[in-house]
This record gives sequence, C-alpha cells and structure tokens, in this order.
Amino acid sequence: MNLKDLPKIELHCHLDGSIRPETIISIAKKDGIEIPTENIDGIREYVMAPVDCKSLDEYLDRFTLPNKVMQTKENLKRVAYELLEDASKDNVKYIEIRFAPSLHRAKGLSFEEVIESVLEGMKEGEETYPIKSNLILSCMRTMSVKEAFKVVEAGKKYLNKGVVAIDLAASEYENFAQKYKEPIKRAREYGYRVTIHAGETGIGKNVLDAIKILKAERIGHGIYAKDSKEAYEILKNSHVIIEMCPTSNVQTKGVASYESHPLKEFFQDGIKVTLNTDNMTVSNTTLTNEHELMKKAQNINIQDYKKMYLHGVDGSFASEKIKEELRKHISIIC
Repeated sequence: MNLKDLPKIELHCHLDGSIRPETIISIAKKDGIEIPTENIDGIREYVMAPVDCKSLDEYLDRFTLPNKVMQTKENLKRVAYELLEDASKDNVKYIEIRFAPSLHRAKGLSFEEVIESVLEGMKEGEETYPIKSNLILSCMRTMSVKEAFKVVEAGKKYLNKGVVAIDLAASEYENFAQKYKEPIKRAREYGYRVTIHAGETGIGKNVLDAIKILKAERIGHGIYAKDSKEAYEILKNSHVIIEMCPTSNVQTKGVASYESHPLKEFFQDGIKVTLNTDNMTVSNTTLTNEHELMKKAQNINIQDYKKMYLHGVDGSFASEKIKEELRKHISIIC
C-alpha cells in the first residue's frame, strides 16, 4: 500500500512542536529576535530532538526556541496556517491542533488574542487546502490550577467556533488528575471535550485517574496503561481513544524501540488506537512516516490502517457532518 496517498487523521499534534525551522529564522530576522544561529542545520539541531534523547524533560527543551518566536498575532497565525499546509501535503484530511495559550503571552497578548490568531491561521489554511481542523487548548501541569482556570474561561467563547477540547500537557507526575479536577470539571460543564496526556512516562495509574477523575474521552500516549489492570480493562471495554505517537515515545524513552511499542498489542486487544505525530518538527516526522515505521516494525497492514483511521474518525471532536466526509475518504480507497 502507498501510505503517502492514503487519507489520514491527526488527533495529537502540538502547534509549537510543529513549526518549520525555516519559519523560526524568518520570524527572528523580521522581528529582531535573538536566536542561537541563522544556519538552518543549526536551528534543526535546536528544535529537533535526537533519537537518543535521555528523557521527556530533555525532549520538552526543544520547545523553548519555537515559543520564543510565537509571541505575536501575526506569527501565531502564520505558524498555524503553515501547519495545515504541511499536514495537507501529507494527505491529512482532518487535524486537531493543540497548544497552550499561556505560553504565548510573553509580549502582552491576551488569551483571546492568542486563541483568535491561531484560529485565523487555521481558517485560512482550510480555505486554501483540502483539510479540516479544530483546536484543543492545553493547560500546562507546570502551571498553577488558577492558570488552568484562566485557559478554560478564555476559550469558552470560542467553543463550536474552532475550539473543541481541553487538555493537560507537560511533564507528568503522579496524581496530577486530582490537582486539576476542578478546572477540567468546569471545562466539561461549558461544553469542552476532554483529552489528557497520561501514561506517557511510566505511571499507569495516571491513565486510570484521567478517565475516572477527569472523565477523559481520549488519552494522549497512554503507553503505560498496561501497568494498571483497571485502566487497561476500561480501555478495552469503552469508547476511550488512545492517541499514540511512536517516534515521540522512542525519543523520550517511554519505550525502547518501535518493535516494543505497545500499539499493536493494544490494537489487537480491542483498544481503540490511533496513530499520531505528536510534534512534526521536534520528532522530525510526518503521519506517513509514523505509519511506515509501524508497518515495518509491527506489520501494520491495510486493514489495520483502515480500522485505526475509523477509530480516529469516531474519536475525533469533529462535527457529524465532517465525520461523514472523513468516512467517505477511506471507503473509496479501502
């Protein structure tokens, strides 16, 4: 099967982790922002995590430079637009982009200005390319509960206008779900859908907590769900989707190799697995590349591909109209 030509769905893609290195240089020159080098290969070294990355925290260091140039309305809009362009070229038909508004206010932008700028870039991308998109707002676990409430409140007015869900991201620690229970509860009351980063770095109980305490409909990564029997059983017997990102997991040492990644094991056990990039730039990958790697490592075949694609459709936060369009894309080919 020619994976490049197959329609794709991306449910877990970070905006700041998917900025083009060329764009970093371009923005820095335009705005007079000091960056370590203007050499493209040098910038790639700063923003692309190596395969032998020592940990998730080292991986997350790669976001420092992108966020430095994503502090104006114009720049946020540009990065969002370019991400849709890049995804569309990989035949992604639908993408949910996530980002943390709190990280883009260093030059005085309001939460509303940050969110609106990204939505404008996405809208223009949709008008130019054959792709649909929605936006997920991430709260950072490195920030306070008060800050999480601010994100939830700021995004409320954009629900059903491009914003669809709330997320918790950044370094993972045990029992984070209890800490952020109230802001996520308020988000659900407002109508946000819920996807939570959990089980990425060795704490299976966090997956269980994300589902039971935060009512997560999707789990970002979730590779350590296997270490919590209760979480694993819930995943097998519910509609909760796992957003898996193999290259990212190999880089952060969540797994030792593509071959040992639990994706196929989970999938064969009936867990609703989807395949994602996490960060197109930081992980130097595309959705086609992720599928090719897992085809080689775990013999993912065309029927597996189709089933994962449909899991993505069902688990997406898209409208029913868009979901029907997405199902047609795969039914024509497979």
